[in-house]
This record gives sequence, structure tokens and C-alpha cells, in this order.
Amino acid sequence: MDSPAAALEMRGISKSFGPVKAIQDVSLCVRQGAIHALVGENGAGKSTLMKILAGVYQPDAGVIVRHGKSCVWKHPAESLAAGVAVIYQELSLAPDLTVAENIWLGIEPRGILPGTYSRQRMLEATRSLARQHGFNLDPNEKVEHLPPSTRQIVEVLKALARRAEILVMDEPTSSCGEAEVSALLEMVKRLRSAGATILYISHRLEEVLAIAEDLTVLRDGRVVYSGPLTGLGIPDVVKYMVGRDLADYFPKRAVRRGSVALRVSGLSSRAVHDVSFELHWGEIVGVAGLVGAGRTTLARLLCGLEPAMQGSVTIGGKNVNMRTPADALSCGIMYVTEDRKRSGLCLDLPAAWNMTLPCLPELGMKYFLRLGKENSLAQETAKALSLKWAGPTTPAWALSGGNQQKLLLGRALIAHSRLLILDEPTRGIDIAAKKDIYELIGRMAAEGKAALIMSSDLPELFGISDRILVMRRGRLVADLVTADTTQEAVMRLAAVDEVRT
Repeated sequence: MDSPAAALEMRGISKSFGPVKAIQDVSLCVRQGAIHALVGENGAGKSTLMKILAGVYQPDAGVIVRHGKSCVWKHPAESLAAGVAVIYQELSLAPDLTVAENIWLGIEPRGILPGTYSRQRMLEATRSLARQHGFNLDPNEKVEHLPPSTRQIVEVLKALARRAEILVMDEPTSSCGEAEVSALLEMVKRLRSAGATILYISHRLEEVLAIAEDLTVLRDGRVVYSGPLTGLGIPDVVKYMVGRDLADYFPKRAVRRGSVALRVSGLSSRAVHDVSFELHWGEIVGVAGLVGAGRTTLARLLCGLEPAMQGSVTIGGKNVNMRTPADALSCGIMYVTEDRKRSGLCLDLPAAWNMTLPCLPELGMKYFLRLGKENSLAQETAKALSLKWAGPTTPAWALSGGNQQKLLLGRALIAHSRLLILDEPTRGIDIAAKKDIYELIGRMAAEGKAALIMSSDLPELFGISDRILVMRRGRLVADLVTADTTQEAVMRLAAVDEVRT
């Protein structure tokens, strides 16, 4: 029924949720042993299609063809039994279990006695599996203590432990630094060489063009391109995704630098050591470094989320003591976390509430809510952000990743924050939403505000930053003018210890 070269086919798949048609008549053919990329804007239908492939949803129409047979998987276990493992962008690990326990959960190596498992064999199998694919993990480490990038690696190893033949990877590098991105991409290539079939979903088009052979593009729930990647460049793929050329991806701006907005002197904690730098009004400064270099810790120190052991911080020439996030807000600082779902948003609350919660007293609602005023302000902010929603009462979970990120940035507009500290502000969102966010940051800088941006995406930092601070092992090792340096130079500075070893 399916072609001999096909590992998997999806034919004429459609799925609606009430009146909303999520995907319509979608077909794709994934060749055996190939890396097939699936791209599209947030809301294009990628997640719905993958949940159908995983057995989470059942299609309203269409079939999945595997091993020559039409399949309708009613449960994820049925999909996995057919050799298809889906690794979601929102990971499904048990945080209170160890790395080894997560990887082998449900398939633990048997012990000597019936009904028991061998912990020693499980630890050895974990170390062997990790080494085989180029990772160095502590099997006894609890997942809740791992950074997002390492949790992604655990998810990949969990799928490999189940001997999946088709591996569906949804934004596998969205929370990874440059070094880990390279390791993950090399792992994907090794899996392909070993005969695995990869369906690769990513907003990072540079990765897609680097490793994939075939491409399917979704737009508004329909396939607009499906075929080989040969001859296609990023502008071609972007045009398929958004239906138009996306000129000036990184908006050009000319802003006169003002006085010192933020001065950090000798700031130290358990993970950050003797960091000193300045940030001026009207300036956008990026912070680069490998995962674990201290970027997020620095952001949290400046926002009162972690205590400093020594050092000083001045804002506008005045000494400040950031003991709590409320202190940061009162100083005009707005922090956007790297993990919008876990520590940024209240997903079950209305979108409008998510924008206004940090600054209710400033809006005259310290003791009593004024819902009319709140909704009106939220709608005005949504317009400024080009936010796509059904209205202020829409729950935050119902928005796409890019629009959820805009909710966080909306807080800065409502609070009239002058100093933005943004940790991975465009992680896991599509091309068009990224451009909207870049434009917003640029507009705020043009208004005389300042932004400190922690990002593992070097092209992003080079596209929007005036200067780039480079961190390595908790220390600031370089302060570079963006126009006078290169991505290669930044990576060498960030990874010099790794290069020497």
C-alpha cells in the first residue's frame, strides 16, 4: 500500500476542534532512513499533526500508513509499539525521578527475583547509552535539578532506549547552547546513518537546512510544500511559511546611546563570579555563553530572584539592593524568563490577567479589580504587540508559543518598564513572531529604554545587539562591539576551556 522507500505516510489527515479546522487534508511521506523536516509558524498545525501521529488525537479523516497497513492509533502506547517515538517540545519527564529512572521508566532491567528490577544494570545501561551517543550524564541526578537542554537529552535517550525506528523530534535544540546544539545535530546524523528515520521539527531554519534531506511546510493547517530541500534557501522556506517575503528580518535601527542605565560592579554568587559591566539607555546588549556559563543566574541576580553574595548594582546612578522581584519592578526592571510555561505564565488564567498581574497596584487595582479598565488596557497592548488572540478572556494556554511570549513582553509595556532583562526571548517561536519581538525591542530602545538579552542563538544576538558580553564558567570574559567581531570569535571565547581540552 505504501511505497517501498516510505517508513511512514500520512494521507489526507484532517482534524477540527469545534469550528476551528486545525489541519486540512494534510499528506506527507517520510522516506526510510531520511531526516525529514517539518516547519511552519506557530498555529500552522504541526503540533496537532504530531499528536495524531503519537496517538494522542484521532483524525476526523485520513489514515496513517505503516508497514503497508492503514493504522489508527488510539493511544500513545500503540504508536510506540509501532516504532514511532514522539519527543515533544514541552517535555514529559518526571522531575522527582533520576535520569536513569526516567530513561527506563516502565522498561526497567529485570532483577534476580521476579517482579524486581536491577538498579545496577539500569545505571550501567544509562551510562552506556549516553556514551554511545556522545553525552556525559550522571544517571543518579534528579531531573528537576537539570537545565532545560539536558532534560531534552534525557528525553532523546528515553526514546532511544525503547528502540524506536522513527524518531519525531519537536524543537530538540530550542533550549540548548551552541555546543549542545552541535552535539544534538551530530547525534541526529549518527542515528540516520544507523538506519533510523527522523521527523525533525524546528523553527531554527539554519539547522533544518544543515541536516534535513526532505521538507514539508505547513501554513494555516495545509501543506504548501513537500519535497526535497535541494536548491532551497532560508528565504524560500520563509516565503512558504508566511506566504510572503520577510524582508529586514532583523530590523535596522539607529539609536543614540544615552547615559548609563545599569552599572554592575563585582557581582558574585555561588555560580557567578566578579561580573562587572555597563548598559546604557537606548542600548541593546546581548549576553552569550554556553549552557551553564551563568547567563540565567546573572539575570536572576539582577531581578531579585537569587541573592548576591557581594558586588553592587546601580540604576540611573542610584545604588539598589535587589532582594526580591518586587524590588526590581519598583526600579523599572522587567524580567522575561527563559521558560514561559513553567515560570512565566499562569496558563489557566485569562491572557489579560497574565499581562497585568505584576503591576496591579500601579494600575490603581491594589485592593479592588477594575475589569473593564484591565480589559481595555490589555486590548490596547495586544494591538501594539500584534497579538493574535480571541480576546482578553482567552486562557493563556490557548495561545501559540509566540503569542504567549508576547504576553510576557506586554507586562513591560503596561508597567512602563525602562530596563528589560530578557532570557531566551524567542526560544521555540516561529519566524514571524520573532520578527515582531525584535521590532518591539528595537522600538523600546528607540524610546530610550535599555535591554539586556541572554540568548544561545548567536545570529539573533548579532542581528539585534549593539554589544555582546561573553560569559564562561560564571565569569565575564569579553565585552565586544557587535560590529567589530564575529560569531566564530564569540564561540572561541565562550568555549576556550573546551577547546584546550
